[in-house]
Amino acid sequence: MIDILINTAAIIISIIGIVGCIIPAIPGPPLSFGALLLLYLLNNPNNAITGRFLIIWLVIVGVVSILDYVVQPYFTKITGGSKLAVRYSIAGMVAGMVFFPPLGIIAGSFIGALIAELLVNKKPLQNSLLAAFGAFLGFIFGTGLKLAASVTMLYYLLRYVFFSA
Repeated sequence: MIDILINTAAIIISIIGIVGCIIPAIPGPPLSFGALLLLYLLNNPNNAITGRFLIIWLVIVGVVSILDYVVQPYFTKITGGSKLAVRYSIAGMVAGMVFFPPLGIIAGSFIGALIAELLVNKKPLQNSLLAAFGAFLGFIFGTGLKLAASVTMLYYLLRYVFFSA
């Protein structure tokens, strides 16, 4: 009975981790890793999850988390955007998430960066669109990395829960 509770909790945490890849306030990949760790510590029949496996995933989660903070500013910078475009992109994403989910998250990121460059920094439309596109691509790339890591961890978690006994 306790095994079922642990497995269920791990699956729920992992799903919340996937949601957290899109919602900025929830640390997606670390939660997904926490679900694997929970399973490893409390319900690991036949040592299906190894310490080596967890260390590899810890490194992956660390790299993905760092890249998430680096790619959006980098993509924005190489397309001529400012730090303000990155901030507005994040604010736009949050506003889009609140008012027009789920597509508002993507559109908000683009629109936020566009507003920052066009209206606040007074850049020409073409430069503003390019910077907004860079911020948008950075957001998509970072989110994609996080989703790939978290979905893969959920796959392994489900494999261990249902096929390791």
